Parts: sequence; structure tokens; C-alpha cells
Amino acid sequence: MSQPVDHDMTAVLEAIDHYSDGDVNQPQEIMVKLQEGCSNKHKRLNKKVYEKELAKLQTELVKMQYWVKVTGFRMIILFEGRDAAGKGGSIKRLTEPLNPRGCRVVALGTPSERQKSQWYFQRYVEHFPSAGEIVVFDRSWYNRAGVEKVMGFATREQAEQFYVSCPQFEPMLVQDGILLLKYWFSINDDEQEKRFQ
Repeated sequence: MSQPVDHDMTAVLEAIDHYSDGDVNQPQEIMVKLQEGCSNKHKRLNKKVYEKELAKLQTELVKMQYWVKVTGFRMIILFEGRDAAGKGGSIKRLTEPLNPRGCRVVALGTPSERQKSQWYFQRYVEHFPSAGEIVVFDRSWYNRAGVEKVMGFATREQAEQFYVSCPQFEPMLVQDGILLLKYWFSINDDEQEKRFQ
């Protein structure tokens, strides 16, 4: 079992803020710039502004990765959400500027028979980060409450057990010094259908 890392979360957040250059902290203003010249009917982003802002944000990600490496911090980023909501594209833009030696993406497939017989979280835990590493999950243990429940891959009892276990599991990760970030992507039914087509 790993030793708890004594990170002062206020200091961590201040260190991350230290690298911000002002513009990154203004997401509403960035969105206004991105949509300038767009009609309400076609809300395409301004490509030049998008690329400029993306470059700034990706620079901040690289700085963050160096900080994670130097401090020995461990970070997990979960991407969850509806199919076709943009998880894959966001993961690509997040990870493309990062060094793959310190950042990896985990996208687990269907569990094996062996994994089905183990503790539910076990197949995810084996992919957790070591010191100085970032792990991005393209879907995660929330599959139990979403896809598995809806598709009938998990019994009602298994889903109920997940609802009890998850609020106990995640605080243990944080108490052990892992920074856990979770993002949910959603789109409406009409947009999802268009993207599927």
C-alpha cells in the first residue's frame, strides 16, 4: 500500500494558479470571443480564436505536467458522459501536448470472466498513477451506474452496491494524495442523433 502523501491542497491550487496568465481564468470572455460573428442558427466557433486559446491552454497543461512530475503528485482525470458528447475529442486535445511518459489514457473494454469475479473497482485500480504521473480514464467505474445498469450488464443489487461503495472509494483516493478530477459531457437527444448519423 502506498504511503499517504501530505500535500496541502491550498498550496497545490495556488501552485497551479501561479502558472495562469489571466486569460485562462476568464472562460466566459473566451466563449464570447470564440462565438463572435456566429449566428444563433450556426454556432461555429471562430477557428483562429479557438486555436489561439487552445495553444494557451495546452501550454498550461504542459506546465502542469512538469509540476506533477517534479512534485511526485498523482492525478486521475475521469471523462464520463453520453455517447457522441465529445469525450474522445477532449481527451485528444488534453493529451496531445503532454509527454506520454507521464500521462496515459486508459479505456477499458468489456471485463474478462476473471475481472467479473473480482472486486468491482479492482480493474481500475491496477491502472492508477504512480508518483509524477497523470492517468486519464475514458470512461471509468461510473459505468456500473450508467451503461452497465441500463444495458443489463449489472444486476440491480450490483448497482445498489455501487451507490454505497463509490462515495466511500473516492474519498480514500483523495486521502491517499491522489488529485481526482471528474468531467461529465452531455448533449441533447437531437444533437446525439445527428452525431450518430
